[in-house]
Amino acid sequence: MKLYSVNSGYFKLDGGAMFGVVPKSMWNKLNPADENNMCNWAMRCWLIEDGNKLILVDNGMGDKQDAKFFGYYFLNGDDSLQKSLAKHGFSFDDVTDVVLTHLHFDHCGGSIQFNDDKTKLIPAFKNATYHVNEKHWNWAINPNAREKASFLKENILPIKESGQLNYITESSKIIESLSFVEVNGHTEAMMLPKLNYNENTLLFMADLIPSAAHLPLPYVMSYDVRPLETMKEKTSILNDAAKNNWLLFFEHDNSVECISLEATERGVKKKEELKVSDL
Repeated sequence: MKLYSVNSGYFKLDGGAMFGVVPKSMWNKLNPADENNMCNWAMRCWLIEDGNKLILVDNGMGDKQDAKFFGYYFLNGDDSLQKSLAKHGFSFDDVTDVVLTHLHFDHCGGSIQFNDDKTKLIPAFKNATYHVNEKHWNWAINPNAREKASFLKENILPIKESGQLNYITESSKIIESLSFVEVNGHTEAMMLPKLNYNENTLLFMADLIPSAAHLPLPYVMSYDVRPLETMKEKTSILNDAAKNNWLLFFEHDNSVECISLEATERGVKKKEELKVSDL
């Protein structure tokens, strides 16, 4: 088995929204904002090659939205999912499985693209099964007012219409070494992939802990629907990770891919920064 970190690009979000109640005087030292209070964030995905399986975990924002939409998020850098896959010798058609941690646009927008004449939306990964938590799917297609702007029907409904949708649970096994942890603070039934790889256990943090800067318990995004639940989930997972020597993989950190942890008198702290390619 081989694990690759693939970046689908960078985008900007308001720093205050990303750090919630934490004052700017504190979070700005961790991810400095620009003159518009925007911080830069990665859209970093997993690509797992195992036998005849090529599994992509999340896929970024995609490129099918209009200029007005992208104007809100300031896409930047040269990375794209297509380029990142190609660096490892793969194309979209090689992907056999797409795991979507949740259906916010910056995690699933790359799932769907226009056909050649731009008359129809179709799956970007034509040979893949798309795996989504059923509770989260139902939550997303009947969006609440708080999350409605993040659940875009053009990213979601064509998956089911294509017949490529599969509902996944914590006990689902796409491959033996991959399992899932369900969390509910950020959004209903977000799935965190957990992978046993080269004698390491890696946990894909999605939006529970979007960056290394979000390790402290109060550092919770304003986007979360249940912020107190997020804090409980962070406490539990950080303690388990420190105890069992899991590595945390960050989807949105613009520089840090993975960290190891250590338990201290002041709580669980970062021990070492790592890259997937070094494992």
